[in-house]
Amino acid sequence: MKFNEKLQQLRKEKGMSQEGLAELLDVSRQTVSKWESGQSYPETEKMIALSEIFGVTLDSLIKDGEMKQDANNTCSEPFWMHRGSFYEYKSEQTWRGMPLVHINIGFGAKKAKGVIAIGNIANGVVAIGIASKGILSIGVASFGLISIGVASAGFIALGTVAAGILACGAIAIGIFTFGALSIGMFSVGALSVASHVAIGDHAHGHIAIGRVPTGEHVIEAERAFSQVTRTEVRALLDEVYPNLWNWIKTWIANMFRR
Repeated sequence: MKFNEKLQQLRKEKGMSQEGLAELLDVSRQTVSKWESGQSYPETEKMIALSEIFGVTLDSLIKDGEMKQDANNTCSEPFWMHRGSFYEYKSEQTWRGMPLVHINIGFGAKKAKGVIAIGNIANGVVAIGIASKGILSIGVASFGLISIGVASAGFIALGTVAAGILACGAIAIGIFTFGALSIGMFSVGALSVASHVAIGDHAHGHIAIGRVPTGEHVIEAERAFSQVTRTEVRALLDEVYPNLWNWIKTWIANMFRR
């Protein structure tokens, strides 16, 4: 059996596509296709990586004849890749077609997709990466149900720039927001702008509570907000928004000490 035939057999036994193998080796799909058709051969570094991925000896992979399993190869089940510019691990256990853990980091657009995904570009239930998307997403740019990052968007978003139902960041945009610059329906921040209730040093909203408040209904406060009472705030909320959910009014009123 020649090398190209061995490679095709091993890849199919692993359930890998040419695209998947190409991504592991940081080459194009066309390159893998040429290897399998016998038009070209991998360079030494890629050949070593192939032997590790498929758990066979390098000698038996290169030479014509039968392949031999490498009993000392601990990198292949599940397989590990560590070849200078990138590092990858993918577990064999899957859930709905996704590996339970997929790690793919290095130079370039290294993509990881799994239940737990860690990569330059990560997509998973739990995703950690430069760009990440998942139920719990952590990254420079992150999107998810719970999102944490420099720029984050999600139901709950925490970041330098955060957008979400509940957003907290230097710049926060959403429904309930906390930030240096806070923009939303209910906003708390140094500079807060809200359609309903704004609380902050400079507060702009229909109800504005702050040292410099601007709005239809205002409560002026000292720097520490110590003279603003829960009772006063709750009474104003009941007056202006009688149909507003009670838990929201309680939450806002409880921000004040007494």
